[in-house]
Amino acid sequence: METQCLGLAEALGFDPVVKRIRLRQPWRALNPWLPIPGRRVFAAGSDAFVPPWPDVMIATGRQSAGPALYAKKRTGGRLFCVQIQDAGVAPHRFDLVVVPEHDRVRGDNVVTTLGALNRVTPDRLAAEAARWAPRLAHLPSPRLAVLIGGDNGAYRLTSGRMRDLADRLAALAHEGWGLMVTPSRRTGAANEALLRDALAGVDAFVWDGTGDNPYFGFLGLADAIVVTADSVNMVTEAAGTGRPVHVVDLDGGSPKFAAFHASMRAAGIARPFEGTIGRWDYPPLLETARVAGIVRERLRARA
Repeated sequence: METQCLGLAEALGFDPVVKRIRLRQPWRALNPWLPIPGRRVFAAGSDAFVPPWPDVMIATGRQSAGPALYAKKRTGGRLFCVQIQDAGVAPHRFDLVVVPEHDRVRGDNVVTTLGALNRVTPDRLAAEAARWAPRLAHLPSPRLAVLIGGDNGAYRLTSGRMRDLADRLAALAHEGWGLMVTPSRRTGAANEALLRDALAGVDAFVWDGTGDNPYFGFLGLADAIVVTADSVNMVTEAAGTGRPVHVVDLDGGSPKFAAFHASMRAAGIARPFEGTIGRWDYPPLLETARVAGIVRERLRARA
């Protein structure tokens, strides 16, 4: 969620101040419907949410909506507030609301995106590819970036799914693909052990979570990408490369995820991963830059 805010702020050319907000009960449970009366509602560990207020605030998720509306009220409406994701209240209360197409929220100040806002840009991918190229020079070409998530509220990455995916990746390595693999915290130790066992002895770099994060480097160097279905962010970030995106199905799912994956297939960006790597082209999905352009237009109109 924070990545979406940072991506939009960077696309606008801002050097943002990040505020991570925690609310006390009952405001946490009833946010954003219970108005925030003042500072006492912010819980221990919350960043200070006090003046001076910014000219532009970018908030994401329902928990941020109440504080954002509180700040806007305190400025007499001067603050320009961009709310990312459905806040659960009328969109007109914000200056701009950004939601994925698979959400149902609509309105005059609602912008829909194919997937999630993110920090992928051509410049960042090129710079990170150059930075990581020497460290991954031992891998053969073509190269496959593999982005592995895990359990969340909709999906489960079972040991059976992990073993099948790992075996398929090992087979691709034997066919000549160089593997650049990044598990996540949600992958789990047991699943990561299965992955590493299957890839032992093949041409693969599996990030261990320490040191510099190679994520953008992997995307910049990839000829194709395999990504698990549990993360809208990861699939959308992969789509920012213009490279073929192969989505690994997991147990579970939800109507929103199903609609998202269907839209990515319909756009010619993604296809199901069935153990082979296809080749197809599409324009890189750079929705963050498009939304930044809309924000600039709205800000100019207010000036």
